[in-house]
Amino acid sequence: MHKEGDALLIQQPVYYPFREVIEDNGRIFVNNQLHYEDGKYTIDFEDFEKKIVDNNVKVFILCNPHNPVGRVWTKEELEKMGDICLKHNVVIMDDEIHCDFTYPGFKFTSFMTLDKKYHNSLVLYTSPSKTFNVAGLQPANIIIKNQELRAAYRKANVAAGYSQGSIMGQVAVKSVYTKGDEWVNELVEYITGNMNYMRDFVKENFPKAQFVDPEGTYLTWVDFSGYGFTDEELEHIMVEEAHLWLDSGKVFGPATAQFERFNLACPRATVVKAMEQLKAALDNHTKWA
Repeated sequence: MHKEGDALLIQQPVYYPFREVIEDNGRIFVNNQLHYEDGKYTIDFEDFEKKIVDNNVKVFILCNPHNPVGRVWTKEELEKMGDICLKHNVVIMDDEIHCDFTYPGFKFTSFMTLDKKYHNSLVLYTSPSKTFNVAGLQPANIIIKNQELRAAYRKANVAAGYSQGSIMGQVAVKSVYTKGDEWVNELVEYITGNMNYMRDFVKENFPKAQFVDPEGTYLTWVDFSGYGFTDEELEHIMVEEAHLWLDSGKVFGPATAQFERFNLACPRATVVKAMEQLKAALDNHTKWA
């Protein structure tokens, strides 16, 4: 079991509450920065293992599909990370909350479906909250095969005053998992259309931006560093000129301050309006460049 002062590993740029909750609970944050090249993110496995060894890492928090870069990790990538974690006795906390959102040509692999040798070190998190928009009911599934780990989780949950789940959340989980197939299929098809629209718009209208093609999630990750704005200028353009409330890349890690995260789980008209507003703002700057 890990305790205050222990090190936990994450892979930035990643969902920023990961780092917040590590540090707020008196643990040490360690980063295995994802490698970004030609619009594609990959794992630096040599650095992954080195960071674990050098910092005596106790826990690895995995995000699959990855928020915000959109990678859906392959079976081979998962096994490679899993084997390194087993070798060094590292617990894998696996966030699979975006697992229902994968795009044509990509296949989601849950860690729980891999070799059973990983089960003793695995804590798996899923939830219908993203897929079915029921986050307000606070439903989640935490699957822990290891009895000792499960007991530790339950103790921590009680200590946090959150030992009783919402009955409405439990009903929601049962309902959406037994009757939600048609909804999910239509939802993913619709968001795929949003994604295709935005990809084409960015490539046609923002020549200095890099659209990172997502393999999963309903989020897009766009690199605006080619425009040469300062971090402050980029944020001003997005908020004050394009009137968009996005997640700035800087909250996901210092290396991605020139990125912006867009949420495409919305009506097509909203995406169209956002792109037109952003085009007007950027055109206003680039015509004077």
